[in-house]
Amino acid sequence: MERAHISLGFINIYWYSIVMAVAVFAAIFLVLREAKKEKINTDFIYDIIFFTIPSGIIGARLYYVLFNWGEFQSNLLDILKIWQGGLAIHGAILGGTIFIIGYCLYKHYNPLKILDIAVVGLIVGQIIGRWGNFFNQEAHGTSVSSEFLSNTLHLPFFIVNGMNINGIYHHPTFLYESVWNIFGLILLLILRRYKKLKVGILTCTYLIWYGVGRFFVEILRTDSLLFFDIRMAQLVSLAMIICGIIGIIILRNCNFGPYCTTREEEKDEA
Repeated sequence: MERAHISLGFINIYWYSIVMAVAVFAAIFLVLREAKKEKINTDFIYDIIFFTIPSGIIGARLYYVLFNWGEFQSNLLDILKIWQGGLAIHGAILGGTIFIIGYCLYKHYNPLKILDIAVVGLIVGQIIGRWGNFFNQEAHGTSVSSEFLSNTLHLPFFIVNGMNINGIYHHPTFLYESVWNIFGLILLLILRRYKKLKVGILTCTYLIWYGVGRFFVEILRTDSLLFFDIRMAQLVSLAMIICGIIGIIILRNCNFGPYCTTREEEKDEA
């Protein structure tokens, strides 16, 4: 598969870059749309978007570098070369979440409400963004037969062909995760229709849903970041699941404090 989409001689525009740009803009569009519905101050949400994206990128890069330190310790300037690859979604989620919580507390906004809005855009960005891995022929799974892809999974030819890497076919783990997130998006859209739903439940649901999906997809991945031979993505996924479950239990039984509100009550206050 040809990675370069357009060659201008001095620069190549890659499909990966195009897909990631579409993913980011789709996420931004949905976040702005959700914020408008919730009557959140426009300037505030623009600030959130403007700073969360670089915070996510920094988090994604630092996470990757931390668990691949051997690649960078002899040349620290390579840490800055993110265009060569090396971004981890768990790091992006962590970096973006830390900024959102900190900024919301500083501005006296309910961070759970903003996170509930953000996860809808985030999961859409993940659905689209995983296709960038397909065009880059990366983040794939272990080897399989072409018959498994075409006859068992009934995948279209272009995906089967794209999973042929150096003559070996691989599990399309990008597709597994993308499809899993589509169902996750549907779940979030259904849940948010309930006005009595406690603020923060959507975020907790996302943590559980994505954590479960990524935990099992990671079993098939061949490029896992390791920590003492343990797949870090699985450890982080387990942490996400546990945090999500504990968060739901706390929020469902919480009847006091400024953050123990329903979506309906938050909208009335706005």
